[in-house]
Amino acid sequence: MKILFLIIIVFQITHVNADEIYNLLKIPNLEIYKFNNNNNIRYLNSKKDFKIGVDNNISCNKSYPKNLDNKFPIIQKNIDFYNSDFLNKISLKYIVLCENLIVSEINTGGIPDNQKRTLILDINFNEKYFERMIHHEIFHMIQKSNMEIFDENHFSSFNDVDFKYAECSTCSERLNLDLYKVTNGFLTEYSKSVPSEDMAEIFSFMMTDKINLDELIKKDKILEKKVTFIKSGILKIDKNLL
Repeated sequence: MKILFLIIIVFQITHVNADEIYNLLKIPNLEIYKFNNNNNIRYLNSKKDFKIGVDNNISCNKSYPKNLDNKFPIIQKNIDFYNSDFLNKISLKYIVLCENLIVSEINTGGIPDNQKRTLILDINFNEKYFERMIHHEIFHMIQKSNMEIFDENHFSSFNDVDFKYAECSTCSERLNLDLYKVTNGFLTEYSKSVPSEDMAEIFSFMMTDKINLDELIKKDKILEKKVTFIKSGILKIDKNLL
């Protein structure tokens, strides 16, 4: 009788949490995959394909258990770099895991949403850039929560006077994520799209390839200024992250 009672309680709690999550995130067919007690992140799995956003312009496929189980340790390892206080400051509580994430017919690794405290991650994103992508998308949440710290006009002033960013990241053909051999102020081609992506790319290397980044800034004064700018901003939020 006690065992049956416990099963009923667990079912009720899971059901209530699923309803609550839908009401908060407006993403259908999600289930709880993991709780992280270290930083209070809720990892959610998509049981079915879904479409959301304006005119259903965001779509993602359900996560297959084998793919999810293979990728989750990598995701959790990288999310665990951030403590609960930091994640609370940047409004991140839920991570939705799905496959083949598309926004307006463009494949993307992640979609951050500070208002819903959510980050959607494509677990099928290119393995070469996967860990960088996680921190790249987290930086967008960092910047969104701290626009006064990560001022794009100030950041852009570090570039050569004749350089111009694109009008928007999605209307740019600067998409390559490979590290430049010669940086000249930019780590990747995608860094040249818009200031926010430039900052996010730098932050992703700061979190995943700091040794290589430190070597690069010794030969690139523009990049050094950008790294210093981002680092000083992060330290205003959390003195222990970098």
